[in-house]
Amino acid sequence: MLIYDGITPNFTSLPPANQEEPDVRIAIYAFTGITMFHLSVPQMVFNEVARQGLAAWETVLFSDDDAPVTTAEGYQITGLSGPDAASGAEVVVVPSWYDDGRPAGQPLRQLLVDSHHRGASIAGLCLGTFPIADAGLLAGRRAVTHWQGFDQLTARHPDLEIDDSVLYIDYGDVITSAGTASALDACLHMVRTRLGADAANQVARSLVIAPHRDGGQAQYIQRPLPEHADDDPISRVLDWAVDHLDESLPVERLAEVAHMSVRTFIRTFRASTGATPASWVRMRRLDEARRALETTSVSIDQIAVNCGFGSVVTLRQNFAAAFKTTPSEYRRRFEARPVSTGQTPSGPTSIDSTPDRPAVI
Repeated sequence: MLIYDGITPNFTSLPPANQEEPDVRIAIYAFTGITMFHLSVPQMVFNEVARQGLAAWETVLFSDDDAPVTTAEGYQITGLSGPDAASGAEVVVVPSWYDDGRPAGQPLRQLLVDSHHRGASIAGLCLGTFPIADAGLLAGRRAVTHWQGFDQLTARHPDLEIDDSVLYIDYGDVITSAGTASALDACLHMVRTRLGADAANQVARSLVIAPHRDGGQAQYIQRPLPEHADDDPISRVLDWAVDHLDESLPVERLAEVAHMSVRTFIRTFRASTGATPASWVRMRRLDEARRALETTSVSIDQIAVNCGFGSVVTLRQNFAAAFKTTPSEYRRRFEARPVSTGQTPSGPTSIDSTPDRPAVI
């Protein structure tokens, strides 16, 4: 917990009120020059898990030598833990990195390697991908970072494949995210992977953020998002589609709802969401299927119909492709139980660790 004294820009890290052993301990790396936003995102998302009573998760901030750090905004954060705080963490997060993309020092690289070798999940959010790559944990893999760091990262690590079409890429052992606010998406994904879609949705509702976003950064690299009028036809279609998932939703029907030609609708939809209409609808159907599997006793055959897949075979195929598990196995893990485990799941949303089959969103 961080407390601001109200007079000087000085924050002090205090121990959590609950002294019970946490299910999951998340160690977050702080360095001089980090922005408050980047540092706060994993704390907000992961601490909300405990605040909502979903599981006993705990975050701890650490620096290179437990010395105070000064944020980009001029706040000083004191009372940080040293590198040893990461030695007992199930998750180690580098929430950002220096704007100049400087190489990570040997102590941090070794800490990340050691944490990875003992089984901790490693997260590089935004420019935090840089030190993860410097530690050799992304060799030969796909990765994502803030689009402004693409060229520098690929020049330093030519074996990396940078993907600008996704918000995050999760190999199970290592996750990287795109720029700035995409850290929220990656952290929510980590909650979803360990605790299920319903828990992630509860955290998202409490923080008033989207439980899932599609698309990547390509739209930002080439041009800013177009401004929309208050009565945005794409937003209207998104709301309408969510209420009609049990129906056939070809692009022609969506374009008709938006009062656009099919060609104009597809172009505008992708500019607004970063996804194609078909992929967006498919993910919304899968989101609803996961919710139904977790929170209802409706048969899988009926869920397939209710979510618009038509047949249980189609549901299973799409579910396995997206989550590397079956609807039945997902339900067995997540239905009707308190979400309190701190272990990375081996079933529902566990990620194939082979380099060519990460979870990409």
